[in-house]
Amino acid sequence: MVKVTFAALGTEQLGISMLSAIAKAHGHQTDLAFSASLFHDRFNLEMPWLSPYFDDTIEVIKAIEKQQPDVIAFSPLTSTYQWSLDIARKAKEIRPDIKTVFGGVHASAVPHLLLQKPVVDFVVVGEGDVAFPQILKAVETSDYSKSIPNTRYKAPGGKIISGPQTGFIQDLDGLPFADKPLWEEHVRLGDLYLAMASRGCPYRCTFCFNNFFAKLPEEKSGKYVRLRSPEHMIAELKIAKKRYDIRVVDFQDDIFTTSKKWLQDFLALYRREINKPFQILTHPRYMDEDVAKWLSNAGCYWVQMGVQSMDEGFKKDTLLRYERSEDVSAAIDVMNKYNMKVKVDHMFGLPDEPISAQENARLLYADHHPKRIQTFWTCYLPGTEMMNDALAKGRLTEEQAKKINEGEDFYFFRNTENIKDAKLMNLYKAYEVIFRIMPVLPDRMKKNLRPEHILRIPGVLIRPLSMLSDIVTGFMLRNPEFKAYAMHNLFHLKKFFLRKIGIKKVLATKVREDVKFESIPVTNDLSNVA
Repeated sequence: MVKVTFAALGTEQLGISMLSAIAKAHGHQTDLAFSASLFHDRFNLEMPWLSPYFDDTIEVIKAIEKQQPDVIAFSPLTSTYQWSLDIARKAKEIRPDIKTVFGGVHASAVPHLLLQKPVVDFVVVGEGDVAFPQILKAVETSDYSKSIPNTRYKAPGGKIISGPQTGFIQDLDGLPFADKPLWEEHVRLGDLYLAMASRGCPYRCTFCFNNFFAKLPEEKSGKYVRLRSPEHMIAELKIAKKRYDIRVVDFQDDIFTTSKKWLQDFLALYRREINKPFQILTHPRYMDEDVAKWLSNAGCYWVQMGVQSMDEGFKKDTLLRYERSEDVSAAIDVMNKYNMKVKVDHMFGLPDEPISAQENARLLYADHHPKRIQTFWTCYLPGTEMMNDALAKGRLTEEQAKKINEGEDFYFFRNTENIKDAKLMNLYKAYEVIFRIMPVLPDRMKKNLRPEHILRIPGVLIRPLSMLSDIVTGFMLRNPEFKAYAMHNLFHLKKFFLRKIGIKKVLATKVREDVKFESIPVTNDLSNVA
């Protein structure tokens, strides 16, 4: 048996949940060393003047010392990579023979750079379902002579052993349910229950990790978009509903609506067996009258949809997105028709995008009324076509690319270094305020509010106004993510202060101990989880 500690930051990571379940299925022991990283979660809330007072790195190290693992595993994003390296470094100072495993999107993009780090022993490239138990077996037996699929590692003496880059696992029903109990002490699982019914995306947008991730296998890879059976997904949710009294389910599939047949079958079961509000991600070309009606009837009330830009030619040539503006407007309209709240993703600062795309977007949003417009500033992600193109064309210097690949000075939501024109930047910021506040404005004001109105506001107030608009809009429209995020942070604030007075054991999630969270045989009538 190998003792494994997963180190994680911020909130639950479904990849870690799955690998923990797989490790347990192979007879190993798993634990979690968790950082709430209050006010510095590298995703939403950044307050550098406040976060040092709540730094819980020492608690993570104490957890590792207590758990005494043989292996520490990380699944960092680019923005959390340096944190992961720091934890690995501190853990090896305590116990030099401990093995470290790095996987996930960032590791898959730049594995060669990770292997240059003295504190990194194994790097998983691509999916780790098959690789991870083989890594643990190698550690258990001290046999470092064999290659492991989707893995590159340092054998004794420093030799790098690289395994074949194999295809994607096809039978998702053959995997165990994600190990949710791993997080019960740290995450309020019932507030917003994270789930995935599929893997993969049919698109290869140049800014997204799917752009390179789908191309990783060296052999025939099978389908990239793969679905769990409706029965398998429902069986997990039935257990979660009983154990955690879940209030909202958050399906994190890249596109939840890729198969109408699967969707119809699943939603019929969901309405009968689960009957809880849920939210999903979709795409303009995977939304129509039938899909909207089925989703609404089953309890879907928030839908997130990527728009990114509203210049069709630019989207097609630069982003590899082929939907038309009429596809976007039709999708928003049909979801509004069935009383679902539409949240659209919109990007600023895309390379070579004409500024007219922002005005096109303003007019479309004013006419078709998404309930939230979530804005992002373009950033370059390691391994993606957009980043490689920016480097080739000189938009990124070698030094900037190095910093991105190393996860240095990286902030996911706002990367504005490459916009040199101050007037253009101010115009972008004006549109950002408009898009964030537009959903709660009366219809007439939606159409009449223009950038020149915002630009009359003193520049120093524009960004705070933008942030305030987003927060007010989120709470006014009862976005479940806002409430769950607030409750999560309030719990960890309470936990922080309780720890100061000597109270350490506080569970984030109320649990029915008589309901075990484990995979069970699935039958079509679901009687085995009744």
